[in-house]
Amino acid sequence: MKADPAPVQPSGLLHLALLTSEILGRIPPLSIAPALAGMAAIGAWPWGEPSLQAAVGLCLAVAILGDGISLALLPRKGRSFGPVTPPLLALALLRAALAFGLGMALGQEHVGATLAVAPLAVAPLAVAPTTVGVILTIVLQAGITALQIYATWVEPFRLTVTPLEFTSPKLQGGEPLRVLHLSDIHFEGWTPRERRLLEVARALSPDLIFLTGDYLNLSSVDHGPARQGVRDLLAELATVAPTYAVIGSPPVDRPDVVPQIFAGLPITWLVDEVTEVEVKGHRLRLIGIRCTADHRRDGERLRQLCSAGFHPALQILLYHSPDLFPLAAELGIDLHLAGHTHGGQLRLPLFGALVTSSAFWKRYEAGLYRKGASTLYVSRGIGVEGKGAPRARFLAPPEVVLVLLARRPALNAPTEVALPGPQASGRPSPTGSVGAGRRPAQRAQGG
Repeated sequence: MKADPAPVQPSGLLHLALLTSEILGRIPPLSIAPALAGMAAIGAWPWGEPSLQAAVGLCLAVAILGDGISLALLPRKGRSFGPVTPPLLALALLRAALAFGLGMALGQEHVGATLAVAPLAVAPLAVAPTTVGVILTIVLQAGITALQIYATWVEPFRLTVTPLEFTSPKLQGGEPLRVLHLSDIHFEGWTPRERRLLEVARALSPDLIFLTGDYLNLSSVDHGPARQGVRDLLAELATVAPTYAVIGSPPVDRPDVVPQIFAGLPITWLVDEVTEVEVKGHRLRLIGIRCTADHRRDGERLRQLCSAGFHPALQILLYHSPDLFPLAAELGIDLHLAGHTHGGQLRLPLFGALVTSSAFWKRYEAGLYRKGASTLYVSRGIGVEGKGAPRARFLAPPEVVLVLLARRPALNAPTEVALPGPQASGRPSPTGSVGAGRRPAQRAQGG
C-alpha cells in the first residue's frame, strides 16, 4: 500500500516563534510600557477628532493594563507559570490593530457619506467616525478581555473525560477493559489542573494507564522542582493502575532528562519495543515507538517491530505523534493512541487548529480517525505549550481519554461515562475543572 503524502507543516516557523518569544519573555513587562503606550496612540490615531482619539486611546490603555494585571496574577495565584511580556505584546498588537482598522473603516465610510451630500466639501485625511464607532470599539475591546480571561484562567483547567468504546473480535474477555490514555502533561508546576488529573484518574478506576509523551513543559526541562513535581505526579498515577509510557517530542522529553524522571518508578517504559499483556482475559500487544523529529525514520523502526498482516492479539501503537497512522494502518495495527497536537490549543470557530506541529497539519488535529480496519485517537492533551507561548487554551480544553475495550458492544453497556464530581475527593473542585456530569461515548470497531 502506498503511504499517504505528508503535506508541508510550518513547524520550523513555530519553533522560531517559540525561540523569539523566549527572548521577549526575559524582558520585564514594565520595560515595554512606552511601546505599549505607543501602540495605544497608533490605534487611536485614525479617529480624527481629539475627543474621539482620547476616548479610544484611553480604552486601549485600560484594556492593555488589564491584560498585564491578569497575566501577572496567573503565576502569583498558582495557575500557570509563563512569562508575561510575549502574550501582553501580542494582545496589545491585536487590540491596536483592530482599533486602527475600525477607525480607518468608519472614517472612510464617513468620507463617502460626506462627499455624497456635499461633493465640493473638502474632507480631512482622516474623518472622525461617530461616537457609535467608539462605543463599538469599547465593546470589541471588552470582548477581547473576556476571551483572554477565559482562555488563560478557565479553559486550561476545564479537564474533560472523553469515553471511547473500541470493539474487536480479538478481545476475548467477558468484561470490558478500561484504559486511561494521558498525553502531553507538560508539567511546569502544581496547578488545579494536575490535582484534578489525579482525582479523575482515581475516580475512573482504569485497568491500565497509557502515557504518550511530553511530560515536562518546554520551559521546565532544566528546572529541578518541575522534574521532581512530574516524577511525583507519575508516581501517583502508577498507584492507580499498571502504567505504560513512551517518549514524546525530543526537545521536551530529552534523553538526558526523562530516564531520571522515570528511574525507580513502577512504570513500563517502551522504547522501540513490543510487550504483550493479558488483563481480564484480553490479550494486548503494546508497541512503543520513540518519537524523533523524523516520522519517516520512526516508521522504519515500526516496520522492524511489526510485520504486516493479522495478529491474534489486539495491537495498540503508543506513539506521541499521529504522523505514523498511515503506516500503522498499512501494517494492520488495530489502535493508535497519540497526542502532540494539543488539538491546536488555540482554535478558531468553524476552522479549528491553526497549528498542530504535525507533518499532516490538520488531517489528524484531534479526535477519532479511521483508515481501513485501523483506528487513531489524537488526544488534545493536558498541559500547554511552553517558552513564551501563552499558557492558554481556546476551544481545545485539556482531555483525558477513557478507552473501553470490548469484544462486542454489550446490550447493557452505558453509552455515556459519568464524570467524577468534586464530591469524589471530599474537597471543593478547583475553579475551572469539570464537575459531575456525563459525556457521550465515541465508538470505533476494529477488524
